[in-house]
Amino acid sequence: MILVDTCVLVDVSTRDPRWSDWSTERLAHWSSRGPLMINPIVFAEWCPDFPTLAQAEVAFDAFGLMWQETPRAALFLASRAHLQYRRRGGTRAMVLPDFLIGAHAAVTRVPILTRDRRRFDTYFNGLEIVAPDRH
Repeated sequence: MILVDTCVLVDVSTRDPRWSDWSTERLAHWSSRGPLMINPIVFAEWCPDFPTLAQAEVAFDAFGLMWQETPRAALFLASRAHLQYRRRGGTRAMVLPDFLIGAHAAVTRVPILTRDRRRFDTYFNGLEIVAPDRH
């Protein structure tokens, strides 16, 4: 099982010229090893790519994604990451989606598939990150 970050799904669904091939290949590789998981935060971030909920649900099914609610422990861990971010000079007042996604992967002890590793590396020590420069 791997938690799929929003950017990977967007790359494929929008046929991003730079990242679509990498994201498609990684999704195929990881789906052969187990479920591709997303949570409500990833779904909410991905939905603007679709004009209707029905179309988003068709894409969800086509990708073979597994839905998992975000555990409360992950929500709390995301708040701790956000506090660190603020103490380091971050200006965003509300918890960032990357913190919610990264904390979910950390608490459930699954790797995260992303191409934007910066916040995950900085705020979630020990999190297995599958990104272009690592795998």
